[in-house]
Amino acid sequence: MLVPRRLAATTALVAACHAAVIAGPAGAAFAQAPGKSAVITLIQKGSALFDDQAYEESIQTLSAALVRPGTSDLEKTEVYRLLAYNYIILKRGEEADAAVRAILVLDEKFSLPPTESPRFRDFFAATRAKWIEEGKPGKVVAGPAAVVDRPIKMAHASPAQVPAGASVKLSGSVDDPDQRVRGVQLGYRTGASGKFVTLAATYTLGEFHTQIPGLAVKPPLIEYYLSAVDKGGLPVASRGDAGTPLRIVVPKEGGVLTSPAFWVPVGVVVIGGIIATAILLTRSKPTSMVTVGVHE
Repeated sequence: MLVPRRLAATTALVAACHAAVIAGPAGAAFAQAPGKSAVITLIQKGSALFDDQAYEESIQTLSAALVRPGTSDLEKTEVYRLLAYNYIILKRGEEADAAVRAILVLDEKFSLPPTESPRFRDFFAATRAKWIEEGKPGKVVAGPAAVVDRPIKMAHASPAQVPAGASVKLSGSVDDPDQRVRGVQLGYRTGASGKFVTLAATYTLGEFHTQIPGLAVKPPLIEYYLSAVDKGGLPVASRGDAGTPLRIVVPKEGGVLTSPAFWVPVGVVVIGGIIATAILLTRSKPTSMVTVGVHE
């Protein structure tokens, strides 16, 4: 498995996407759609993270591309391929199997090039064999009777601000007409960079509940996203994602006028000023006696 090969594959994807855009009748309008360039950027970043062996970050980034509206089948195929690679490396067989099956549903004739790692080729071949043996589940048959999955919608209100150190309770609902969602996952991080910590939310009867632990809630902000996942653990809907997470402001406690660190030096300055004034007055009136009483 060589880095140049992976980069070449991703470059080929980008070229193919641009070629499809230019060749289409509505190419100009499609090329200007903001979601397109964002999706390809996420795929390239996910591929680079995979090459850097940052597998969890790669999965988070690729999942963001997968749930973006308007992602083409060509782009989804590349996302699922890279997701499968990550899951195979991490020995997460069920999720890798689901990613390969998702590719076959989109493109039954898909196959990896002979130059690809045998580890990936063998896994893909084994999954294909099982998929065919099981009757190609998920494969959409073209025609008027074709069944198309209806969109899944997640409802969630993000709090605007929380105090530092306080756990953040999050909840919402999932509108899932075809009952594809099997769970909801939370990804969160302190600040605006680094890897997201992921954990499973409680999901029952279309409602989910979870929370960000207080130890992660630090100024100036926290970022998070919520993903609805199917039985294979693949994201099918989200509120926010690793590329465009939701944000909550975490203000610093107090301020200059309420901080004890401020008042201690100020008190010293005030008292020192009074004493200095007393000394100056004493010097200016040599015949006078000044008595200072200190009461505790």
